[in-house]
Amino acid sequence: MLLASSFRIIPIALITSIATASFAADGYRVVHTYPHDRNAFTQGLIFLDGHLYESTGESGHSSLRMVDLETGRVLQNAPLEQKYFGEGLTSWGSTLVQLTWLSHIGFVYDRFSFRLLRSFNYDYEGWGLTQDGKNLIESDGSSTLRFLDPVTFKEVRHIDVADGEHAVQELNELEYIHGEIYANVWHTDRIARISPINGHVLGWIDLAGLLPADQKPGPEGVLNGIAYDAEHDRLFVTGKLWPMLFEIKVEASRAKKTP
Repeated sequence: MLLASSFRIIPIALITSIATASFAADGYRVVHTYPHDRNAFTQGLIFLDGHLYESTGESGHSSLRMVDLETGRVLQNAPLEQKYFGEGLTSWGSTLVQLTWLSHIGFVYDRFSFRLLRSFNYDYEGWGLTQDGKNLIESDGSSTLRFLDPVTFKEVRHIDVADGEHAVQELNELEYIHGEIYANVWHTDRIARISPINGHVLGWIDLAGLLPADQKPGPEGVLNGIAYDAEHDRLFVTGKLWPMLFEIKVEASRAKKTP
């Protein structure tokens, strides 16, 4: 179902950037499938200490959750006020940091109790969020990724993401994996692998066909959710309102970059 509060126009620049990608995309192999709450409009996802932590969106339905991987059962839940639309999520020390979409406000929670510790403000839209051990990394729906001081939440630096000469717009949910930034590109089945140094796209992962067509929830039920289990080297992906979460292995393409 398409909800008015989640509608965004897809710019031609996004279509151009995907269509002219200079890398042949890597594929995937499904290792395991887990249940996922089909009512969860997934905006942020991380894996930590054996559990999934998820930020869900839609005004009146947004929340912060701790979820059991094996069963998909919500173990802990902190609903957001109706005026907030939940977005990106990451951990920092013993806290969880959550963005909101248009309210220009983020929240910091105690990771164990979900007690709200503080809030902070920013001047742009909140989309995806991750961290590299030094800074938080935030997307705002453009081709720009901002690196934020995790204490003051002020911008330290930013990178502009491009595949060759083409800017990659609509960067959404983020995850930092093996020194690279993985980013869902909104309304596509692709994940961009991005250099955190200069914003160059290092490669693409094509997840087309991951969710069976007869289980897709509608036009806004798109791929959006990347979580990495560093201890066991497991990569998890899901989407908005998807009934399943997938553990996948990326399978490298044999095709070379075009000149």
